[in-house]
Amino acid sequence: MNSRILFSLILSVICLAAHAQVYKWVDADGKVTYSDVPPPKSAVKVEAKSFSDSAASNVQLPFELAEAVKNMPVTLYTTSKCPPCDEGRSFLKQSHIPFSEKTVTTEADFQKLSSITDGNQFPLLTVGRTKLKGYLYSDWHSTLSQAGYPDTNMLPSDYQYPAPQPAAPSVTNAAETPKPASQTDLPQRDPNGFQF
Repeated sequence: MNSRILFSLILSVICLAAHAQVYKWVDADGKVTYSDVPPPKSAVKVEAKSFSDSAASNVQLPFELAEAVKNMPVTLYTTSKCPPCDEGRSFLKQSHIPFSEKTVTTEADFQKLSSITDGNQFPLLTVGRTKLKGYLYSDWHSTLSQAGYPDTNMLPSDYQYPAPQPAAPSVTNAAETPKPASQTDLPQRDPNGFQF
């Protein structure tokens, strides 16, 4: 057999395996089995694991975009009643930039934000180690371009942005709900609350 054909076949098998679904189950004798073939109906404790490059949304991103996400992840820090935060979020979505959003509403969130940056200007955008305070289209656009994010839409049609998460996820019991920080509870800030 021609070595080029053999090499192509091997490469195809490797590529298929890289994106395969693997099943784990326990058979009637208690034996644990791993396979890329779905288990028989008699199997118990069935688990399925899909291997893909984009764990956040289970959608595989094109190589160029996946590299940018891996090397220079984008995080948007927002707070409530913040028109510039809304503008920044819209810009990222209209620019088809994968990002995670962290909301800052409790005292713990503010403490987490203080460990990342000084001041309290919203929104805060981090691109890798670069931090941009406030929303300014030209600054955000040039920073994302320099980070390797493409100017054209490369997001798959079924990509879904992850839901916003608190900047400091709660570690309290389910019975204890974190109390939102009121203006009087927060450290001394300017009289209007936040800088936008």
